[in-house]
Formats: sequence, structure tokens, C-alpha cells
Amino acid sequence: MDAEAQESFREFVANRSSALLRTAVLLSGGDRHAGEDLLQNALIKAAGRWHRIDEPEAYVRQVLYRQQISRWRLKWRARELSVAEPPDVGADGEASAAAELRLLMRGALARLTARQRTVLVLRYFEDLPEAEVARVLGCSVGTVRSTTHRSLARLRALAPELGALGPAGGERRPSDDYSPVEVRS
Repeated sequence: MDAEAQESFREFVANRSSALLRTAVLLSGGDRHAGEDLLQNALIKAAGRWHRIDEPEAYVRQVLYRQQISRWRLKWRARELSVAEPPDVGADGEASAAAELRLLMRGALARLTARQRTVLVLRYFEDLPEAEVARVLGCSVGTVRSTTHRSLARLRALAPELGALGPAGGERRPSDDYSPVEVRS
């Protein structure tokens, strides 16, 4: 790698590594160390091909997704996640409530299968449409839809207190993937 490409790569890592790390941690079920390993491996692959990459962030994210898919296909045994007790509610109740919510979400996501977690991260954290998630995972759109449905149902069962955060009165937000259809009699 020449000096210009090396400087470009360093700048990319400095500017985008925190956002990429958040995605990697979510993909690895909240395990920061596994997320760091996932990101480091993706950046190593990107560095080797840096002069041929047109969109570096898209490339690194694609490598992250594919590496995570490879990890759960290997069916590694899930390691226990050790976390400290959540902080006591102090003067700043909102901050501790947000921390409790993050811990609750992390715990619930960690109890999903790697495939379920990956689909939810791609759909709702990365905000990818179903067709793009299907392309990334190498499956059909129907598989993405059914996996998303089952994953959300399991997430609701694992952490029912998350249901209070959704739309009021059980309202459902229409999916952005579908356009309204006029029905004629």
C-alpha cells in the first residue's frame, strides 16, 4: 500500500471505526470483545484491498455481515455474557433508565440465535430494506420476512417490558417496504 492509500485508510478508520464498532457489537450479541475482533478482521481484509474499494464503508459492513454469518454457521458454543449490576437510579433518572434499557435490549438480543440477531440488526439498526438484507445474507426476501417476524416475537417474549416503548395503543406502523394498494370490488 502506498503512502497516499495508507493515509486514506487511516483517515477512514479514524472517522468511521466507532460507528462500525457499534454495528459489530450488535452483530456479536452485545459482546464488545467479539465485536472488536469482528471489526478488526474486517478492517484487515479492507486494508489488503484498499486500492480497489470504491465505497469503503459499504465494503467493511459487508465483510462484517459475512464474517458474522460464517461465525454462526460454525455453531460455536455461546459464551456467557458477564455484566455488572445496573447502576442505581440516581439524580439523573433518564440516564440510568437509558442504561437499563440498553442492558435489557443487549440481554434480549444475546438470547436470540445469531441468525435472528443478524436479521434484526440489519433491518432495524442498519435500516436496510428486506431485499438488501436478503442479498447480504444470501437468502430469499420471504426468509428475511419470516425470520424478522419470529425474531421480533421472540424478542417480545424475552423482554415484554420493551413492548411499552412501541407505538401507543398497539398501533402498528406500516412497513416502508410496501406501498398502499387500492382494493376494488
